[in-house]
Amino acid sequence: MDASDVQDLKENVQQAANEEPLRPVAFTMSVLAVLLAVTTVLGGRTHEDAVLNQNKATDQWNEYQAQKIRANDTQLAADLMSVVALDNKDATAKLVKAYADHEKKWAEEVKQDQATATALQTSVDQGEAKADRFDLGEVLLEIGLVIVSITLLTRSRVYWHIGLAVSALGVVASASAFFLK
Repeated sequence: MDASDVQDLKENVQQAANEEPLRPVAFTMSVLAVLLAVTTVLGGRTHEDAVLNQNKATDQWNEYQAQKIRANDTQLAADLMSVVALDNKDATAKLVKAYADHEKKWAEEVKQDQATATALQTSVDQGEAKADRFDLGEVLLEIGLVIVSITLLTRSRVYWHIGLAVSALGVVASASAFFLK
C-alpha cells in the first residue's frame, strides 16, 4: 500500500463518518416518498369516484326532470280534456282516468328519482371532502419531503425535524379522510 492509497482510504473513512449520521435522513426521505405516492393514488381515486358519482347524480336529476315534465304535460292534457266539450264523453272519461292513473304512478317514481339523486349528490359532496383531505395531505407530504432533503445539503438536523413535523401533519390530514362521513 503506497501513500496515495492510504490517503484515499483516509478520505473514504472520513466521508463515511460524515455521512453515517445522515442515514436516518435518507431513510426518512424514502418513507416519505412512499407515503406521498400512496396519498397521491388515494387522492386520485377519490377524485375519480367523485366525478363518476357526479355523472350518476346528473343523470338521475335529468331523469327526475323528465318525469316531472311528463307528469306536468299529462296533467295539462287531462285538464284540457275536462274543459273542452267533446262528442264522445265515454272516450274522454277513459282518457282522463288513464291520465290520472299515469300521474299516480309517476308521482311515486318522481319521489324515488329525487331521493336517489339527492343521495348521489351527498355521496359526491362526501367524496370531494375526502379528496380535499388527500390533496392537503399530499401537499404537506411534498413540502415535508423537500424540507427533509434540505438536511442533506446543509447537514443541519433542524430541517429534518421541521420536515418531519410538516410530514406528520400531512399524514394526519390524509388519514382524516378515512374518518369523514
